[in-house]
Amino acid sequence: MQQTAGSSRREREKLRQRQEMLTAALNLFSEKGFHNVSMHEIAERAEFAIGTLYKFFKNKEDLYKSLILELSDRFHETLMQALAAGDDEIEKLRSYVQAKGAVFKDNVSTIRLYFAETRGASFNIKAGLDNQIKQRYNHVLDQIAALFKSGMLHKRFKPIADPFHLAVAMDSIANAFLFQWLEAPENNSYPADPDVILNIIFKGLLDS
Repeated sequence: MQQTAGSSRREREKLRQRQEMLTAALNLFSEKGFHNVSMHEIAERAEFAIGTLYKFFKNKEDLYKSLILELSDRFHETLMQALAAGDDEIEKLRSYVQAKGAVFKDNVSTIRLYFAETRGASFNIKAGLDNQIKQRYNHVLDQIAALFKSGMLHKRFKPIADPFHLAVAMDSIANAFLFQWLEAPENNSYPADPDVILNIIFKGLLDS
């Protein structure tokens, strides 16, 4: 029993140290950009010896990937939980739109970092990373499409389009609002009411 407890404490300590290193790296990357930060700076900011940092991450690229994938995992878990919330398809979609805005705003530093670095032509580590993120994103789209399909079966939605196309359209509209907010938060806000986004799909522009 004592060995199990000791092992558990050691694991918790390792997780704490790893998180402190990732937080220090995120802050430095956000301040100076990925290419202008060294592993020595990250170790110093996190108040660990450089050797300790290398026990967790083999190099700066490995640390960056771990940082982005950890965010991606949190995004995926939160969004999947949102898609499971609510009593019917419409409420689940509302929950998703709200959750997406919240998780985006809560992790804005990491999101800014990801888009800033992946837009750079010299950045050469994103290919494998993108594949893993795309898998998570496609899984979310599949779940949204399943809600549209279910809504059609239950006569809540008219079968006017392929459910997956509706999922892509709805999520793209949400992304557009988020990217506008990211570029100029003082001028653009993400709607507090999810129906502002959903009604673009639900109601459209033409009078019936």
